[in-house]
Amino acid sequence: MPRFARSWAVFLTFARNSLIRDMTFRANFLLELASSLSWVFMNLGFYLLIFSYTPSIGAGTGWGKWEFFAFVGTGLIINSLTGMFFMTNGEEFGEMIRTGTLDFALLKPIDTQFLVSLQRVEWSGVGNLLVGIALVLVSATYLKAPLGVLPAALYGLFVLCGVVILYSLLFSFAAMSVWLGRNTSLLDFWFYIVSFSRYPMEIYQGPLGRPIRRFFSFVLPVLVAVNVPARVLVRPLYPQAANDRLFALTAPIAAIASFAVCRWVFVAALRSYRSASS
Repeated sequence: MPRFARSWAVFLTFARNSLIRDMTFRANFLLELASSLSWVFMNLGFYLLIFSYTPSIGAGTGWGKWEFFAFVGTGLIINSLTGMFFMTNGEEFGEMIRTGTLDFALLKPIDTQFLVSLQRVEWSGVGNLLVGIALVLVSATYLKAPLGVLPAALYGLFVLCGVVILYSLLFSFAAMSVWLGRNTSLLDFWFYIVSFSRYPMEIYQGPLGRPIRRFFSFVLPVLVAVNVPARVLVRPLYPQAANDRLFALTAPIAAIASFAVCRWVFVAALRSYRSASS
């Protein structure tokens, strides 16, 4: 069987087993689903309250009500996908090192990073994902954004780049558990960093905001992860939008660079890992 087909089959097995486990404890699954949706709708209510007092966020930024909700929906999609497929696995990687179960993963005839990254799927994140998709579709309708095959494919590509960026940052921190023993504080730090991507990058202005904007665009590119796909949706890349087209290129570049750094950190961490049996 080709390597990709084998990896895909393994992932489908992981996803199926995770769904079976969640359905075994349905009350817990429904509670997690309701909890995450409550948080989402409370935030949406807060944003609606803000736009009842102002037509846009910041003068001249171009982020009106529906532009901002398209941004929020895009952020929900990217964060939901990251949370569903990678968050729990990143948290458990430190436990695998501490308890020695990483030894068994290293013995498997499959890439270790792939194995530990996707061995568990949190299906309770589907609710947030569907809300994000609905919010994007409703916003695009009000904005009269083009919804053809090409714009949708371009948007999907940039969303994928955003997921890769957040995943790479998450597992770079998770891999550091090899040297630090536990990764709880680092994963909390990841969450705080990702919080900067919840708002359009135009809000980071002034002597304090501009350094933050540059750092989280070019060093830890979490602003790129959400801003690029959202801008592609609300500001289509017409030929005259040269600056936007140039900015859009930062997403695939940041995704490739982030994943390369993540891979290097993960491989270096495994080289430093000492088996529980040694």
